[in-house]
Amino acid sequence: MTSGAPADLTRRSAAQLAEALAAGEVSSVEVTQAHLDRIAAVEPAVHAFLHVSGEDALATAADVDARRARGEELHALAGVPIAVKDVVVTQGVPTTAGSRILEGWRPPYDATLVARIKAAGLPILGKTNMDEFAMGSSTEHSAYGDTHNPWDLDRIPGGSGGGSAAAVAAFEAPLAIGTDTGGSIRQPAAVTGTVGVKPTYGSVSRYGLIALASSLDQAGPCTRTVLDSALLHALVGGHDPLDSTSIPEPLPDVVGAARRGADGDLSGVRVGVVRELQGEGYQAGVLARFEESLTLLREAGAEVVEVSCPHFGYALEAYYLILPAEASSNLAKFDGMRFGLRVEPEDGPVTAERVMAATRGRGFGDEVKRRIILGTYALSAGYYDAYYGSAQKVRTLIQRDFAAAFAQADVLVSPTAPTTAFRLGEKLDDPLAMYLNDVATIPVNLAGVPGLSLPAGLSDDGLPVGFQVIAPAKADDRLYRVGAALEAALESRWGGPLLAQAPELEVQR
Repeated sequence: MTSGAPADLTRRSAAQLAEALAAGEVSSVEVTQAHLDRIAAVEPAVHAFLHVSGEDALATAADVDARRARGEELHALAGVPIAVKDVVVTQGVPTTAGSRILEGWRPPYDATLVARIKAAGLPILGKTNMDEFAMGSSTEHSAYGDTHNPWDLDRIPGGSGGGSAAAVAAFEAPLAIGTDTGGSIRQPAAVTGTVGVKPTYGSVSRYGLIALASSLDQAGPCTRTVLDSALLHALVGGHDPLDSTSIPEPLPDVVGAARRGADGDLSGVRVGVVRELQGEGYQAGVLARFEESLTLLREAGAEVVEVSCPHFGYALEAYYLILPAEASSNLAKFDGMRFGLRVEPEDGPVTAERVMAATRGRGFGDEVKRRIILGTYALSAGYYDAYYGSAQKVRTLIQRDFAAAFAQADVLVSPTAPTTAFRLGEKLDDPLAMYLNDVATIPVNLAGVPGLSLPAGLSDDGLPVGFQVIAPAKADDRLYRVGAALEAALESRWGGPLLAQAPELEVQR
């Protein structure tokens, strides 16, 4: 940390840092250097980053400080550092999607959300670790090693975006970008005691995301507070003509909703508890924290009702046909012909087919191969209607379930994940057990609606539990109003943020 910089800079929220920067209490260089020092200290234990861009981040910080000194009008988050999941294309910076097949690739352009981050003057600290091509729930499928949960280094940080969540939880970054295809922002948030938001599909540009499943993928914020998520959401969201699926409408006022929600008044808000997203298979401590949160919502003036979404029980099966099918198509371009890894056969003729087979055989990990094979089979002649087509019909039924539920409630709620963080290696040999971690988050992606996870406390094992809020499409502001109100009530009860209760990591000196 630079001389004279406050020792608590890495513990402040992004909103607090933004206020301090605007008031001239601290410089962006000091804030950025403090976070780079924290990364150097804890990364050997956490491994949240695949690449750290220290020089570039400090250069951005110095530029912001100079512009602020000249009296220029800056974005509210200008000078606040951020980390970016390694599935988001970043010009000139190694972008691997956690895979050997893209090892060393430096993209020639920025994703739209990265371009918006840079234009707003946020120093990018680096790229965070992830399950390969975002396929996983534990960040154990990265080709570059596991990420560890800062609450317990022997446990997973969730996935696929465990690196972004762990970086925020370990105070290495106040803000991070993740992507969520079936829960990859929200489930890591739940198990690391952070806040994660999957926006309405199409409300944050997908241009420059390395695609997994194009009808499901959505980028969003990973932070330590609901307000910070709203601030980052407002920055990166909005229409993008470069993305054909982008919604040509402005975002709702998510920041205003978060600020209003923090007042703690939910009078007139009807909260629907999804009957199918609780009960058998959910850890007792997870359900206990969920019920306590419902009590706090009632105390804030909300009306809590039960709703039924009967087809949610088929969501997992439908998802694991739709996602592999789309992944099989999207990943076909990684063939050793144009960019990334190229492996030639060790013997025999060097043909295009043999180079592709050798490259994909060595470049892809087991989980990616498993899903490509499953997806290719589901799309093959004679099976398309029976598998992929049927899964899409289930998807329509799930969308209808949401429509019926939102006719009865303004928002829906559930636990984010059925359990707290499990131990590294515990479920690697059981793909189905791994997939079940996303049972409460997958319906949101299938319907394209927004979802938010925030910390609801600690289970009996001393690990964080997540509380999920779901809103109708394009009503993301409802997430922030309800989430901020619950956050305020919980923090009043705890006497501060949940992460203040996390064990201190041993740092490298």
